[in-house]
Amino acid sequence: MYCLAELAEKLDLEFSGDGNCPVTGVASLVSAGPADLSFISDKKFTAQLVDTGAAVVILSPELVQQCPVACLISQTPYLSYARASGLFAKEPGDIQGIHASAVVSPGADIHPTAAIGPNAVIEAGAVIGADVVVAAGVFIGHGSRVGAGTRIYPNAVIYHDVHLGEHCVVHSQTVLGADGFGFAPGPEGWVKIYQLGGVRIGDRVEIGASTTVDRGTLDHTVIEDGAIIDNLVQIAHNCRIGKNTAIAGCAGLAGSTIIGDNCTLSGGVGVVGHLEICDNVHITGMSMVTKSINKPGSYSSGTPLSATRDWKRNAVRFSQLESIQKRLAGLEKKRGS
Repeated sequence: MYCLAELAEKLDLEFSGDGNCPVTGVASLVSAGPADLSFISDKKFTAQLVDTGAAVVILSPELVQQCPVACLISQTPYLSYARASGLFAKEPGDIQGIHASAVVSPGADIHPTAAIGPNAVIEAGAVIGADVVVAAGVFIGHGSRVGAGTRIYPNAVIYHDVHLGEHCVVHSQTVLGADGFGFAPGPEGWVKIYQLGGVRIGDRVEIGASTTVDRGTLDHTVIEDGAIIDNLVQIAHNCRIGKNTAIAGCAGLAGSTIIGDNCTLSGGVGVVGHLEICDNVHITGMSMVTKSINKPGSYSSGTPLSATRDWKRNAVRFSQLESIQKRLAGLEKKRGS
């Protein structure tokens, strides 16, 4: 529990209202009760603000007069809400040390402040840093490294030669360091190309559940500091993802894709291999990237949803574009002559 004045101090914000007002949780404007903190970051929700039952609302200065309850005043309410949410997170307590059922090689280096959960397996040569949490059923292969303050949730798999930086989060069922999809055609079928690189992940990277990051073929697959990756994302061998780039769920990157800093890939985006995307590019949902992008900005592809009847008609017209273009070129040529 925090009082309003304590929250203001922790979040470095000004406040309006009773500084002793108690706050015990966080909720939306609609569902908040008399001990909850809420926020508004878009004026279109002003009607909800007026009717809210929250104890305190984080909002911009221009909305203070319309708020019926105490306020935390922020120029960036959504960012302030994000910071406040960490104060109310209810992660279970972690017990330092190695659980009796964990299997840890004598050749692994485990910091005494780390917490190794039930049935975890840590192989020789692995290095686990200070305050790391390795939850139940996690596997960490030989030669892998986990930086200080990183949390790995249950049943994640970290293959050999995977380096995770400090203060990262890896969610359940994620696989880091599986083989990339490398095969050469031979007279008797496919011949496996063994993947000899590793995975290198920077600091403060968060990777969602059931995401896969393949190891490199020769060089490493790299994810740089501050990147955030959603659930069910496929990152193929030898990809490089720049600092603070965000990739939403069900996106897929083919091998050797290079993505710059501060990019966003929305849900379901596909990227073919061996191309580059420069810094500060936003790709909208379900787009297919088939060539390199060398200019910052927003990019889209695909066909927007429409009624099936209209979509079928448009699909037919799309198949006729080449013939229409040839006819148009012919008409322009005759007109010019």
